[in-house]
Amino acid sequence: MNHNLFATFAERMQARGDADFITTREGRRYAYTDALTESARLAGALAELGVAQGDRVAVQVDKSPEAILLYLACLRSGAVYLPLNTGYTGEEIRYFLSDAEPALFVCRPADIAQARQLADDTGCPAVETLGAAADGSLMEKAASATPREEIATLGERDLAAILYTSGTTGRSKGAMLTHRNLGSNAETLRQAWHFSAADRLIHALPIFHTHGLFVACNVTLMTGSSMLFLPKFDADVVFEEMPHGSVLMGVPTFYTRLVQDPRLSPEATANMRLFVSGSAPLTAETHQAFEAKTGHAILERYGMTETNMNLSNPYEGERRAGTVGMPLPGVEYRITDRETGDEVPQGEIGMLQIRGPNVFIGYWRMPEKTREELLEDGFFITGDLALVDERGYVHIVGRDKDLVISGGYNVYPKEVEQLLDELDEVQESAVIGLPHPDFGEGVTAVVVRQPGVSLDETEVLAHLDGRLAKYKQPKRVFFVDSLPRNTMGKVQKNELRRQFDATYR
Repeated sequence: MNHNLFATFAERMQARGDADFITTREGRRYAYTDALTESARLAGALAELGVAQGDRVAVQVDKSPEAILLYLACLRSGAVYLPLNTGYTGEEIRYFLSDAEPALFVCRPADIAQARQLADDTGCPAVETLGAAADGSLMEKAASATPREEIATLGERDLAAILYTSGTTGRSKGAMLTHRNLGSNAETLRQAWHFSAADRLIHALPIFHTHGLFVACNVTLMTGSSMLFLPKFDADVVFEEMPHGSVLMGVPTFYTRLVQDPRLSPEATANMRLFVSGSAPLTAETHQAFEAKTGHAILERYGMTETNMNLSNPYEGERRAGTVGMPLPGVEYRITDRETGDEVPQGEIGMLQIRGPNVFIGYWRMPEKTREELLEDGFFITGDLALVDERGYVHIVGRDKDLVISGGYNVYPKEVEQLLDELDEVQESAVIGLPHPDFGEGVTAVVVRQPGVSLDETEVLAHLDGRLAKYKQPKRVFFVDSLPRNTMGKVQKNELRRQFDATYR
């Protein structure tokens, strides 16, 4: 049996024929038959460039339908797709090329000079370009290449992709994801979220990340539905497209912007059946405001680069604000004591661990790190702190590395942030621990005010007084114009810790 994920996709694609796969606002369209044809041509170009089964193909390009066709060509060929954040600098790319040793590096046309130099420095044998308008040398080669129609025969543990983690606490790690990892998760999500060929996904996410690439695109391919590809989130465009779409997958920032827009209404969202949020925590306030304005409850889910999607609020049933739901079919979880590793009672906070066919097989060329985080019994230590409520819904309370230990007491930032966000004058907040001479770490709040309001440190602390134990209350409150975020909307608390590091010194 061929476990190549593309073999499964190809069956769906052939069945859908001339139906839309990807369209753009500019009028470009790939039907499923077009995608099959173009992926074969790109696979032929890969072969002529010397890319063999198991070789890595590193890709740092702007979002385009052709980038997805290249991903499909890699799957078809048995090559390993390695998407890279478009924001990475030359020095960061040097590390990835050195570490992954790809057979091919595909870059934006404007970056070709730097890419060739980096390839020379790292021993990467080939460099090609791919532009956002179907331009670039790779597309030129594909146009004249002999199409590769055959699908590489692979086992379920053969690699489909390597995704590098953000590396905020050390050098980036390459998560090795197999064809089984991706295929099982796409099929699970198709069923759990009731996807059908009639769906049209408004795709406004980046495609170098699990959410935009594997959740959005793989579920679409598994279902034979269609996607409208947008270069980025634009509220004006999303409002124009919702009458013609059925699903929006987004990060919390999408929904906070929509909630603030007076156009958000039951009429504006009447054709939509599902709004999904992930990649960063969605506040209960945004969840409740969105439902009040539209009648739609956002479906929040939980996943990671290493594990794909693990937990989800139900499609049918209560979608509880502030939670990430329950385990998806085939996924197991446990919550353990940070020190002993023993499971904690329901309602207590501990380390979230995940097991299932969706969980990666390890970190690229990091066997020791793999053994630390991927246990012998198959459970992966996520690094997230969680608890399960009385209804069985999982709450993510923060990253283990963000836990503040002040005077020997554990302070979970989310508990403090939720109270801060209750203030009408607060747009959002982040709580961090900073070095403190007496307490080890001092609880510190960083707050973004709502536009045009006044709020000072004394007022914030007065709001928390009596609502939190003394050891949980911030010792200082700072105000900033905005919180630093990565491309998926996650607050970069390491940046805040660097900015305010000397506060108590």
